[in-house]
Amino acid sequence: MHASKRTPGTGNYKAVLAIGLALLLAACSSTGGKRVSEPAASIQQLTVDARGNWQVQLRLQNYSSMAMRFDTIDLALEVNGQPAGHLKATPALSIPGESGDLATISHVPDGAGRLVMADVLASGQGINYTLKGDVQVTPEGNKQRSYTIDGKNQLNPVPGLPGVLR
Repeated sequence: MHASKRTPGTGNYKAVLAIGLALLLAACSSTGGKRVSEPAASIQQLTVDARGNWQVQLRLQNYSSMAMRFDTIDLALEVNGQPAGHLKATPALSIPGESGDLATISHVPDGAGRLVMADVLASGQGINYTLKGDVQVTPEGNKQRSYTIDGKNQLNPVPGLPGVLR
């Protein structure tokens, strides 16, 4: 009769491995905890009317796991490096966790911004923009918080829609 040699404890390695994996998966799963994350803001669409005034659709993004009410917005706007004024609003817009929504802001741009936009629209080119400032939000069941926004992006003309950039 031939007896096989066994190292003590190796017969249970599969059970130990299975328990370890189960614990790892349990640790990675959602525990239902609430997480508050920094929100974001960007321009989804900018429409220039016949008088040169702008309608700005500002995309507000809630990255938290709970709903957040966006109370106030005060963002300095630059287009192609030129100041174009401040986007100020009090949308009081409640956005569910991990989603976004739009706030439309009527805006009368500064002179330099108005000139840059007129040139951009005449040439059919896009623009680079910068948003810098503060957003006041109230997470569900918490006190109001202030977050600083400092973002850059670009908008391009929408074919067939004069004066519209996305």
